[in-house]
Amino acid sequence: MEALRSTFVHHVGTEPFGLESFAEANDREDELVSTVDYPPRPSLDLFLDYADYVIDRKDLGSLHRRAAVDTIYELPGETGLRLETTVGPIDTDHCVLAIGHGGRYRWPDLAAGLDGVEHVWEGFDPDASANRTIVVGGGITAAQLACELSETESVALLSRHPLEWEVSEADPPWINWSHIEEHLHEHLPGSSDRFEVISDARNAATVPPYLYQEFENRIDEGELTLAQGAVGSATVEDGSVRLSLDHGLQLLGDRVVLATGFEPVFDHPFVDRIGDELELPRGYRGMPVLDDETLAWQCEDGRSVPLYVSGALALGTVGPYAPNIPGARRAGDRIATAIARRLRGSRADSTTESAHGTEVSD
Repeated sequence: MEALRSTFVHHVGTEPFGLESFAEANDREDELVSTVDYPPRPSLDLFLDYADYVIDRKDLGSLHRRAAVDTIYELPGETGLRLETTVGPIDTDHCVLAIGHGGRYRWPDLAAGLDGVEHVWEGFDPDASANRTIVVGGGITAAQLACELSETESVALLSRHPLEWEVSEADPPWINWSHIEEHLHEHLPGSSDRFEVISDARNAATVPPYLYQEFENRIDEGELTLAQGAVGSATVEDGSVRLSLDHGLQLLGDRVVLATGFEPVFDHPFVDRIGDELELPRGYRGMPVLDDETLAWQCEDGRSVPLYVSGALALGTVGPYAPNIPGARRAGDRIATAIARRLRGSRADSTTESAHGTEVSD
């Protein structure tokens, strides 16, 4: 990966043009990559350096704690939440679930437990020696991996469908909250209608057009081949992996690398555990039922628990960009506002209680 798929205004800072200003201040404007019919995209190095700059400038490192959370439950009197973690309990007024896809990767049944088959996100070593690798997948990760590996070895890219070329993860209007409200929030939270709208809008398993020329060059040079079809069987013979496709074609490689994405976060065991403990409702296919304005996970009785959701888990409210940087920005805007409002309300309640409890005498 040399540059991000998203534009330069999508990053971890709070100011939309903060990354651009950072590039200008450090004479790195050349790392804002020009893209046909799309705003410039930052190089990966520029994006990461700006992220480090934001972290250092806000001293976010001092706030970081590393631990695994076992469960979350309400404190008595609805005063907040307690997180039971591997380093002990943590009490908090607010909590945001931003767990991504939760580290669960999609393994086709035929590949599970087979020697010579690896998942790109699960311990794969790109520097390991191989003469021929079969990359399985049809999205941007598979495409970038196939191009990278083909610089030093022979690569076959296997996809179940023809490669589809899309600049971004969804049409740009889905970045705007007004568009999300009009086209997604018109349906009931957690409903199958919302899920279908998101599925139709999200350009899943697609490749950005700026990789097309590199693909063409690799294919013309004989370093990369494309194959299409579903795997009927997978076997290991004399240290090589053989994939037999449903239409009869066979592919042979020293190794197979899966770029087949992630399991749905909605049915993650951790999400199930938290939902059950706090008695939080689930919608179609396990989608959390969120308040569209605040992204708080709603209780069955309509109460609001100070548990907010961002990332892939918030697809049902934030829309097709939820797992990506633009979605994180939209979610952050609303969660920060909701927390500030709740804190103001708590302070107002405390002031009122103090006033009511004061005795005045002559």
